[in-house]
Amino acid sequence: MSKYNRSEHLQLLHENRKSTTKAKVEEAILRLLHLHRSVNFNSVSTESGITKSTLYNTPEIRSRIEALRSEQSQLPSPAQMKVSMDESNKDAVIASLQRKIKKLEMENHELKGQLKTSYTGFYEQL
Repeated sequence: MSKYNRSEHLQLLHENRKSTTKAKVEEAILRLLHLHRSVNFNSVSTESGITKSTLYNTPEIRSRIEALRSEQSQLPSPAQMKVSMDESNKDAVIASLQRKIKKLEMENHELKGQLKTSYTGFYEQL
């Protein structure tokens, strides 16, 4: 029977656990980015099921989360983007609505004229 090397086996288990942890964290980060949610240690921990201490103590994971967190802090939030879009589009929306009102008023005027001629023809027949 071959000799069982406990330290090699433990090292192999440790490597497997590390790779599983990294995969879970990466999947969680991708899900958070896809859902446009903030990437921080708390949200990644909740999403992946990995403890925050593991996230902080693993240098690769920590640097990835910190980099994404700093990138997101520089980007405007969705609420800020909506406000700026609303203000820039406000003039365009107003102009569009004014054109629509003018068009509907013209159509209304034409229909009133047609109705008047129809009533005139109807009363002449009586």
